[in-house]
Amino acid sequence: MTSNKIGVLLANLGTPDEPTAPAVKRYLKQFLSDPRVIDLPKFKWQLILNGIILPKRSPKVAKLYREIWTEQGSPLLAISRQQQQALQDYFNQQNQNVLMELGMSYGNPSIESATDRLIKAGVSKIIVLPLYPQYSSTTTASVLDAFTRGLTQQRKIVPFEFIHSYHNDPLYIQALANTIQLAEDEKLLFSFHGIPKRYQTEGDFYPEHCQQTAQLVANKLSLSDEQWLVTYQSRFGDEEWLQPYTDETLEKLPSQGVKKIAVICAGFSADCLETLEEIAEENKENFLNAGGQSYRYIPALNANADHITALAKLIEAKL
Repeated sequence: MTSNKIGVLLANLGTPDEPTAPAVKRYLKQFLSDPRVIDLPKFKWQLILNGIILPKRSPKVAKLYREIWTEQGSPLLAISRQQQQALQDYFNQQNQNVLMELGMSYGNPSIESATDRLIKAGVSKIIVLPLYPQYSSTTTASVLDAFTRGLTQQRKIVPFEFIHSYHNDPLYIQALANTIQLAEDEKLLFSFHGIPKRYQTEGDFYPEHCQQTAQLVANKLSLSDEQWLVTYQSRFGDEEWLQPYTDETLEKLPSQGVKKIAVICAGFSADCLETLEEIAEENKENFLNAGGQSYRYIPALNANADHITALAKLIEAKL
C-alpha cells in the first residue's frame, strides 16, 4: 500500500557536537575534507589539513564556540530545530501529511541519517530544502551529494525533488526587508559568505545570486545605491576570494565618511558562529576602532514567523 505522507528534509551546514577541541577537530576534518569546499589535490591537502590546520585551528575555534554555546547546543542546531518544529506545526495545522526531518552536511544529525528516517517512516516522496537561499557548489551541491549518499544505502528510493535556491523568492525578500529599519545616516551592508573567485570563473553563480538578493531587498526598501553595498566574509587560505572583503571594507568605511553601519547576513538562514562571533563581535570592534560611531548586526531570519511562512510556501509548491 502506498503512503500519502510527504517527507521534507531541511538541510544546513552543521556544527560540532560540543565546544571542545576534539569535537571541533572531528567536525572541521569532515567539513574541510569535502572536495566541494576545498578542491586542492587530495594527498597534498590532507597533509596540510591534518598536519597544520586542524591542530592549530581546533582549539581556537572551540574557544569561540564556548562563548556562544547554549543549553540546546550550538545556536545553529538550536535554531534549526526551532525551524523544523515550526514548519512541522505549520503543516499539522494545515492537516497536511508532512514529516519534517533535519540533516546536516557535516556533523550530527547527518543528512544520511535524516534520509534514512524518512524512508523508514514510509514517505512516498522527499522534498529536499537546503537552507541556503543562494546556490553555491560549496553548500547546496554538498547537500545534494550527502542526500545521494543517503539514497544509495536504501533499497527503496522514493521520488524526490530538490529545491535548488530561493534567492529571489518574494516572501524571502519580504521577510528580509521586514527585519531592516535603517536609522538616519546608517548604511546597510549585505555580508555574504565568500567563496574562492576561481569557483565563480568555473561556473558557480553564487555571487550573481547574492547580488540579486541584495538588489531586490534594496528595491523593496527604496534604498538608493549609496545606501547599501555587498561584501563577502570568512575567506580562508591564500587564494583570492570574492571581493570586496567584509573585514577590509568595514575598516575603510569610517575614513570614507561612513560612520554608522547596519550589517545583515542574508545568506544565513540561522545565526551561527560566523554571524554571532565574526560579524556581530569581531567586525564590530574593527569598525569602531577604525573610527565608526555605531555598528548594528541585524539577526538572521532564524525561526521568525515571516521566515517560516516563506519556507513553508517553498515546500507547499512541491507537495
